[in-house]
Amino acid sequence: MDLVIGPLDLSAHVDEALAVQAVAFGLGADEVAVRRQIVLRHMTYPGARALGATVGGTLVGFVYGMPNDRSHWWSTVVEPYLRARHNDLWLDDSFVITELHVHPHHQNRGIGRTLITTITDSAAEPRSILSAIDTDSPARGLYHSLGYQDLARQVLFPSAPKPYAVMGAPLPLRRR
Repeated sequence: MDLVIGPLDLSAHVDEALAVQAVAFGLGADEVAVRRQIVLRHMTYPGARALGATVGGTLVGFVYGMPNDRSHWWSTVVEPYLRARHNDLWLDDSFVITELHVHPHHQNRGIGRTLITTITDSAAEPRSILSAIDTDSPARGLYHSLGYQDLARQVLFPSAPKPYAVMGAPLPLRRR
């Protein structure tokens, strides 16, 4: 496998990235169209950056994130859940993993682990936060193995059909 992981101009490759996300996350065309606008807006935020994983020149995975800002939509939704568990300080001085997706044909090969550890290795913040669907899943297993702990569970996002867990880890992430 000629895997290459490196910086990704996500704005220029948004459609390729969302094609990976659509397959990995089971998104329909309408949801992809909404997420396209969100990704493009996110990439204008200070400190936002992305990495891509390619095999043979084809994008098979990506991650992007940014320094967290309490005024951003995601933070305003999760803050009450975190505050209820006395974990709302995690919203400060954190690098948020906004999206991490690997095409199903390339999962379980360490690509997701490499993407998330590489992007957080360059973070200036002392910790990282993210949200993941609140089920026992390979993604949550990966996050736990890296040192992420549940900060809040059963977090409901508007229009999301399933509850999420908000997770946090000190940086650098734990290596296996």
